[in-house]
Amino acid sequence: MQGKQDAGQIFALDIGTRSIIGIVGQEEKGRFHVAAIEKEEHGRRAMLDGQIVEIQQVAEVAKAVVRRLEAKTQTQLKRVCVAAAGRALRSQGAGFCLEFPELRIADADLLGQLEAGAVSAAESELAARNETGDRYYMVGYTARQYTLDGYPLGNLLGHRGRKFEVEVVATFLPCGVVESLYAVVSRLGLEVSSLTLEPIASLNAAIPEDIRLLNLVLADIGAGTSDLAVCREGSVVGYTMATVAGDEVTEALMKGLLVDFKTAERLKLAIGAKEPQPYSDILGMKHEADPQDLRELARPAAQRLAKEIAQKALEINGGTPSAVFLAGGGSKLQGLPQMVAEELEMSEGRVALAGRHFEASAYSEEYDLEDPEFATPLGIAVSAALGMINDSYMITLNGGPAKLFRSGMLTLRDVLLMNGYHYADMMGRTGANLTLTLNGERRFFRGGPGAPARMIRNGEEATLSDVVQAGDRIEFTPAVAGAAAACTLGELLGGGVAGAMVNGKGEGPGYALRQGDVVEALVQDVPQAPPEPPAPAPKPVLPAETPVPPARKPVLSAENLAAPVRKPVLPAEDLAPPARKPVLPAEDLAPPARKPVLSAENLAAPAPAALPKEEELPALPKKRERPLPPAEPPKREELAGQMEFGGGSPGALQIQMNGGMLRLPPKPQGGEYYLMDVLQYAGLDFDNLEKPVELLVNGEAGQFTQVLKPLDDVVIQYQEG
Repeated sequence: MQGKQDAGQIFALDIGTRSIIGIVGQEEKGRFHVAAIEKEEHGRRAMLDGQIVEIQQVAEVAKAVVRRLEAKTQTQLKRVCVAAAGRALRSQGAGFCLEFPELRIADADLLGQLEAGAVSAAESELAARNETGDRYYMVGYTARQYTLDGYPLGNLLGHRGRKFEVEVVATFLPCGVVESLYAVVSRLGLEVSSLTLEPIASLNAAIPEDIRLLNLVLADIGAGTSDLAVCREGSVVGYTMATVAGDEVTEALMKGLLVDFKTAERLKLAIGAKEPQPYSDILGMKHEADPQDLRELARPAAQRLAKEIAQKALEINGGTPSAVFLAGGGSKLQGLPQMVAEELEMSEGRVALAGRHFEASAYSEEYDLEDPEFATPLGIAVSAALGMINDSYMITLNGGPAKLFRSGMLTLRDVLLMNGYHYADMMGRTGANLTLTLNGERRFFRGGPGAPARMIRNGEEATLSDVVQAGDRIEFTPAVAGAAAACTLGELLGGGVAGAMVNGKGEGPGYALRQGDVVEALVQDVPQAPPEPPAPAPKPVLPAETPVPPARKPVLSAENLAAPVRKPVLPAEDLAPPARKPVLPAEDLAPPARKPVLSAENLAAPAPAALPKEEELPALPKKRERPLPPAEPPKREELAGQMEFGGGSPGALQIQMNGGMLRLPPKPQGGEYYLMDVLQYAGLDFDNLEKPVELLVNGEAGQFTQVLKPLDDVVIQYQEG
């Protein structure tokens, strides 16, 4: 009777172009103990260049491997570790910069934003060159260079500066490669507990961590593709794929000897033999092939393979490496290491078959593990069992298993990028603005605010920089861009206007205005931009016999003329322009550039008593004719008192905005206000910025996703200088 697969038991499955290899074992004393190995070749070519073509056929071959392993180990296998082939891997370099007006310390969150911005830039560049429209998964990235205020650094964490830059190399894989792999596993009734890349898995088995300080290249040569990985200074710094592999040599023998694929594959493996090899061609004629003749027949294809591996190694490494390891079934081709060394202009002793270092991380009493063909399946098992990849456990994203590739520590931002989400999904964006010209005067309408992304981990609010742990349950709601600004010609001109010329053509009031439209009104009665309000003039002093006004009424006298007048608290809807200007919803309006002016209309006090004429007022004493001292800003306690002035409602937020008070109504679906939500009130045209903009919250540099609190002092303005 079969038992259940326990938590420490690892089942690795390598689904290759030519065959499927399965390994079962577990970690013992820091190494992976191999308990069983099974291999089965495809009956027909169900895979092409590492890509699964016939899912059902591949699933049937894999099922045979699973059943034999279950019989050997007396275990019912339920969880499997797999690796995605490097077919069509695309690497793209890009850079990103964050600049601040004041000194900042580079913490983990800042580094995460910096690197995510660079990955997003790489993704955009890749999409621009993607003519087929294929979707890609980000499978990993490497920070190639950090720069602080123009000086290169190995690591920015903890450093202080103003300008932070990074250059990354991000690697992407077509989603079809990953989805077909998951489809096969699903038909086997298994769940994926670990997913990595084949070149990373092979490197983990063939190159121990204690020699990765050297600049080494691993080439895993399969039947359909050759995957390359590079390590340097203790870590993996890049990986790529070559489309030339072992099948190129097999096909050359097929054409030269007129044999089927299976016969050509057998003869390829016999190139290093000493005895002549018998075979039958497709016409039924029997022959004997001398191993030397086979080598000469295969040499042109083998030379192309060696040249391709050398070129890819130089490209991703940036130069000649210290040594090269060849792994995979294709590496067994006689004379291939010497050809690769020649192409790299290296000593032949610097290119060798992988397998000699397998014993550092794995062992078995029954199997010879030094076969380079075991590099990928053994690497998958070792990576999961020894914790070389953080994805050897299950993480759920929106109810399904998350696809995790990258080795090392993973943040929630990494998980999202690896599962098809983009940087725009994490950051809400304001809707498209609308800018036009009316009678020679520029008019600007801001798009609606975006809804920020929402992330829940294990039932609690989380941030993008949080590190994921085994068994985490993640719920992610992408950000939603705000609605684009919209305005018709009738809304722009108001009532009483017969029509207008738009871009030299007559249009009716229902015409939907577009970006850059030039409008000329056919009548003069069009709304004008509101005039700049005049500076408030000093108010006259009440004579002694004037009745004392009520307590809440502002009293002006010679004694308090120099005192600062508190500003009223204006709700967001009071910041709208005059009635004849196009009226937009409160959340779409940019606040006026000038601060709110105190007036009788926006005070809660009763109307003031009539003031005497100017000539009836007594002259002020001479000592009051000197310049008045500048008004001091209101204290936080005073602002707290003003919050009750004018009332409020649950969910509303009152803040200081560029020196004035702003009250924001509750959001329709509830929730907190973020700094990005109040950009529309800054009075700046963010589509046509004249110079850099500074974002400050309570005197400190602000972030778009920063949550605003009552009475926060927000400044959004052009940087000075």
